[in-house]
Amino acid sequence: MSSGINNLFNFGRSLPEPFTSTSKKVSVSSKYGDKTSSTLCATVIKAVHAFIDCMEGNSKGAVGLTGDFCIAEYKSSTGPEDYHLIVYNKGSGSIKVGVYNRSTEIMEEYIASARSRDGAAILFAMMPELLLDEEFQIHFDKYKAEKDAGYPKIEEATLSMAILCDNVYRRIKDTSCAAHIKAEVNASGIMERLSKMQLDRGEYEPRVVCAGEFQIFAKTAAARTIKSADILIENKDFEGKFPLSPRSLTSFEKSLIPQLPSWYIIPQEVVDICKHASATTGKSAPMRNFLLRGPAGTGKTMGAKAIAAGLGLPYMKYTCSADTEVYDFIGQVFPETEYSSAGDADLALERETLKAQGGINYKNVAELMKLPDLDDMEYDPEGVYRAMTGAEKKGVSVKECMELVLEKVTEKVRQLSKTSEQPQGGGQRFSYVETDFLRALKNGYVVEIQEPTTIVQPGVLVGLNSLLEQDGCITLPTGEVIRRHPDAVVVVTTNVSYEGCRGMNQSIIDRMNLVRDVELPAPEVMVQRAMSVTGATDEYEVSEMVKVVDSMAKYCQSHGISDGSVGMRSLIDWIMSSMVTENPYESALYTIISKATSDEADRYALIENVLAPVFSPKGYKIQFNNL
Repeated sequence: MSSGINNLFNFGRSLPEPFTSTSKKVSVSSKYGDKTSSTLCATVIKAVHAFIDCMEGNSKGAVGLTGDFCIAEYKSSTGPEDYHLIVYNKGSGSIKVGVYNRSTEIMEEYIASARSRDGAAILFAMMPELLLDEEFQIHFDKYKAEKDAGYPKIEEATLSMAILCDNVYRRIKDTSCAAHIKAEVNASGIMERLSKMQLDRGEYEPRVVCAGEFQIFAKTAAARTIKSADILIENKDFEGKFPLSPRSLTSFEKSLIPQLPSWYIIPQEVVDICKHASATTGKSAPMRNFLLRGPAGTGKTMGAKAIAAGLGLPYMKYTCSADTEVYDFIGQVFPETEYSSAGDADLALERETLKAQGGINYKNVAELMKLPDLDDMEYDPEGVYRAMTGAEKKGVSVKECMELVLEKVTEKVRQLSKTSEQPQGGGQRFSYVETDFLRALKNGYVVEIQEPTTIVQPGVLVGLNSLLEQDGCITLPTGEVIRRHPDAVVVVTTNVSYEGCRGMNQSIIDRMNLVRDVELPAPEVMVQRAMSVTGATDEYEVSEMVKVVDSMAKYCQSHGISDGSVGMRSLIDWIMSSMVTENPYESALYTIISKATSDEADRYALIENVLAPVFSPKGYKIQFNNL
């Protein structure tokens, strides 16, 4: 027997109703007793009453089971928001208890002794185990019937309660009892504390409810429950399963077909687009133009790649900028050049490199110069600006970074296009450089047009209307007529919330066969993707981070905070940083908070209303000048 077990059976305490005037000694005993008498125990009576009241919905509190544990929420009499939370291990007899305040969410120590709490909460939690004994069950039912009827036969109720008290006392105290129940209570009565972290992590989520309705365990358990992501279609059953026409691709073209990562869960809009494209093949107006629009980080580009994978077609893309012109889509004509100086020889080498890459276009020149792309600008515009100019500029926009990159590309193209004063052969020779966009339309690939709403000149995309028609064609500066391949698929992806973005021309929208708004993935999908990408293993912590990012996106939308970005990329950065700092709160300040907005007041509001309620500061002092 545990040396402190008598802390659960203090017979000196006053008896509760209806036994306030009843003698504690009753001439009856349980089958485990000495067959002469029993002693009424206030602790047992209170536990039995609380369990019956919970069964009938007349009291706050609950008792349940999860694995080898009995768990309980016992309403304390010390305060309206105080609950005794108990976790009893049926196998080892260990008991964890905490006094929890629902308002402050603070967990305090629990002591069971003559001068402290009576231990009724502990016996209350043990009721499922106590009821496994036939004698206890019989007399519990008898006593409950008397209590429910208002004690018409108080003598019979007293006899039943006396047997219950003796049954519990003998089974817990006597280790030789055939129905012995283990219960570890030390001599001081200080119980092992149930930690707030264990509660938050939902380690003792109730699986079976025996009586009452859980409020605290169930609340935290519901918050941590992570649904398995619903897989609409397996990757192996999707890739290449929606062919548009029988055709043979070269080995190079096959290498351009995206391979979907194993963690990627194919969204509904991608499946729908592939189905529409495939099912309308051979019709008079096959569906080949699609628009995906939504906030940053919602997976629009990944969706465009997935469409290419599902159709089994090569994927190409063109990223628009403020100064994009029509010729950036259809290609450019450049003069053939001759070079004499060492510097010109370097340019000649660069030009040959660009020809091998497909020509002198914005994308290839930017790659040749190792300039940042749109993803880099979105991720860290200040870092991009610093790397390109050598100067610091707080709050620099993506649009400013785009202008810098475009300026450098334009200057390089000017240098590459420089001719000698006296061209050989008596006349200037020109060459045409084809773009990926035109190559995709001509050869029947999937081409993504990224962020067309950043284009300053509203008529640029209108100039492509003829190519957006299924039987469209365009005449190149060389005189060649390019016709759109019947398998060519155009996927426009745009984010109307970016700074510098404008409304899309109505004639372009009219030529889109399907327009799908893409929101942040479902939380369970975000959890799975984030863990796969980052290698994080704590599913609960990642799910809490997902909850914060999702809430932050909704907060920004409802409060008109639109100068930053909140999405999947921010989540991944936060997780990666937290794996370094081991402090999710600190890492959040420099990832999701700093990227969400540059406004100090809005950042503080996000911290107070979204971040801090889930990840506490843990003594970390907010320094806005460091954000």
